[in-house]
Amino acid sequence: MTQDRQQLISRAQRALVAMQLGRDKDALDEVAPSSRDETRELMLLLFEECSMMVTTLGDGGSAPVKVQVFDETGEEVSIDQADPPVRTAVRTLLAEVHGNTEAAAEQVEIALKSANRDEVDSLTLQALRWTVRLSAECLERDLPVTEWISEALS
Repeated sequence: MTQDRQQLISRAQRALVAMQLGRDKDALDEVAPSSRDETRELMLLLFEECSMMVTTLGDGGSAPVKVQVFDETGEEVSIDQADPPVRTAVRTLLAEVHGNTEAAAEQVEIALKSANRDEVDSLTLQALRWTVRLSAECLERDLPVTEWISEALS
C-alpha cells in the first residue's frame, strides 16, 4: 500500500470515529482536503467500501438491497427529487454496486466541478454516514467488513 493511500485511509478512519460520535464538523475537519484530487480519492474510497458492504448485505446480489431517499420531512422521494449531494451519492453508490467504477468516478468529478463547498461537504458526510451504518449492519450480522473500517469503528 502506498504512503498516500495509507494516509487517506488514516484520515478516513479518524473521520469515521468522529461520525460515530455524532461530530460531523470534526469528521469534515479530518478529511478536509488540500486538493480536489484528495477529495475525489476519499469519496471513491468510501463509496467503493459502501458498495462492497451493500453487495455483502445483499448476499452477493441474490437478495437486493433497497436504496431509499427521503426529503427533509421524512417523506420518500425519487432520486431525481433529492437534493443534489444526495442524488450524487445515490448515483455514485449505484454505479459502484453495479461494477461501473468509471461512472462512479464521473459522478464524483461532476459534483466536485459544479458543487459549492457546502454541497461537497454534504456529499462527504453522506459517504461517511453510509460507511458507518453499513459497517454496523454487516458487523451485527457477522458479515465481513474491510479491516481498516472495523478497526476504526470497534
